[in-house]
Amino acid sequence: MNFRIAVVGTGAIGDYYGAKLAYGGSDVHFLMRGDLSEIRRAGLCIRGASENFRLAEVNCYNSTKEIGPCDLILISVKATSNLDLVELVPPLLHPRTMLLTMQNGLGNEEFLAEHFGAERVLGAICFICLSRTSRTKIERYDYGHIMVGEYERASQPRTHAVAAEFTRGGVQCTVVENLALERWRKLVWHVPFNGLSILAGEIDTAAILQDEDLRRTTLGLMNEVIELANKCGYPLERTTGGQEMKRTEKIGAYKPSTLLDWEAGRRLEIEPIWGEPLRRAFTVGANVPRLEVVYALLKSLGETMHGKKSAAKIGHSL
Repeated sequence: MNFRIAVVGTGAIGDYYGAKLAYGGSDVHFLMRGDLSEIRRAGLCIRGASENFRLAEVNCYNSTKEIGPCDLILISVKATSNLDLVELVPPLLHPRTMLLTMQNGLGNEEFLAEHFGAERVLGAICFICLSRTSRTKIERYDYGHIMVGEYERASQPRTHAVAAEFTRGGVQCTVVENLALERWRKLVWHVPFNGLSILAGEIDTAAILQDEDLRRTTLGLMNEVIELANKCGYPLERTTGGQEMKRTEKIGAYKPSTLLDWEAGRRLEIEPIWGEPLRRAFTVGANVPRLEVVYALLKSLGETMHGKKSAAKIGHSL
């Protein structure tokens, strides 16, 4: 299939996968409001192990109305900006448009289904370590494969067509039959490493693993998520935590996305990564004391940071 693709949310994830698809020959159109002039001038540069390329000509726009209807929309905005999608997405739709969320955590597929119809929704789980080092440059540190699945459905011909489009762009992509199960599997990593990277004093994954107490806390959080997933009907192997620890040791000193958001003063994706799993734990009667503490602390920090930013804006306006 010759997809016409829109990328909504051009941080590291959106820029990287959009650039890979476009460089591989796909018809890709980026919504880029703040960085529009620089991207048009300099293009997008991707650096990383075994890849180094520049997408010189980028189809980029400052509104989705300029892009128009597309066959596939890559949703890569932060979950904190989901409400913006209610206005951004409709100009991109035609009767068969697919919405592929590349966001972290739980609840994003449900949001898209509620507003645009469940039949449109797919999800992509991205196993990759990226950093946006400038407005026009993305650095890839490790991994790079994705899993694509249907929301509350088994795979369909279109699912495999989407995976084939990514493969054509040089992205290792596989189709999964149980998207929700794989969402939980990724939370096993996200819950401890994204949370502790902030709560332990703005440190990277290597520092977390090198500290005996933090390493033990990481495993404890992982085991809570695994038990919770099983109680919710998503059978994760008990060995998942150990596997994720070994994988993370190979990455080295990596800053998780939530830590990067914290350092940049951006709103944290607290609800999809910690809040929604915790609410589901209450529903099924799971005991997750570590998750409760991490969520409460991050929520308090997030609200404090947001309050300081709001106060600064008010003071500046006065």
